[in-house]
Amino acid sequence: MPDLSALYDLLGLLPLECMKLRFMQQALLALLLLAPMAATLGVEVIAFRMAFFSDAIGHSAFTGVALGLLLGIDPRLTMPAFGVLTGLTIMALRRGSPLSADTVIGIVFSGSIAFGLAVVGRFNGLARSMQQFLYGDILTISDKEILFLALLLAVLIIFQTFGYNRLLAVALHPAMARAHGVRVAFWQYCFVSLLALVVTFSVWAVGILLVTALLIVPAAAARNFARTAGGMLWWAALIGLVSAFAGLTLSAWEHSSAPCGAMIILVACAVFALSHAYARLRTP
Repeated sequence: MPDLSALYDLLGLLPLECMKLRFMQQALLALLLLAPMAATLGVEVIAFRMAFFSDAIGHSAFTGVALGLLLGIDPRLTMPAFGVLTGLTIMALRRGSPLSADTVIGIVFSGSIAFGLAVVGRFNGLARSMQQFLYGDILTISDKEILFLALLLAVLIIFQTFGYNRLLAVALHPAMARAHGVRVAFWQYCFVSLLALVVTFSVWAVGILLVTALLIVPAAAARNFARTAGGMLWWAALIGLVSAFAGLTLSAWEHSSAPCGAMIILVACAVFALSHAYARLRTP
């Protein structure tokens, strides 16, 4: 496994007392990888009007964790696996059913959560172990998971490079995109798979309760700042990075003592408020 000590030493040069601690350096590095991924995917989530979809994927992590704890498998493996399965199931049902997208998502969402609650309810000892996944605990992330996030970021960059315009075309008019040679099903399935992986890993940062906000809020703020579709992607990544860095450092402030995930979302919401004011002033 590659040695990340050089990166940690570099982060340790930051003029912040909390960054002298190795677990804070690991958390910051993980967030610098994860936050821009979530924010840029949030741009497409907004374009596809899939906020409820991302919420369903986030809550499916609850069931994935419960299955892992029940079967004695590391929840870090079962959580993303079950998230991807849930995303692909929703997309397959959406494409093959006359039911509306919200109805399909609601059915899968409800079934997933009910199954997770049934597992936790049957084995009372699991409830306490689930708490960290509800609220997030990025400070416990390991080097192995950071390396996986780096690999996932590389895959996402390739995906966005080749698929961003195609996905926007699908979001605007699927039939027209298909007529122009876009492989609609392929790009949709790739998108939901990557989204599921990013969302389930985002649970480590902000918890199941706030995971959708990590996607939606930076992307919504980017929409207020950006003048082009491509610019929205870059603005979202920047806002995600700023929110992650500021949220982590504020959570470590001795007068704060607030959960890291909550502070990240609060910073992102503050940026959104500023972006909304900017958009209002910009509009004649």
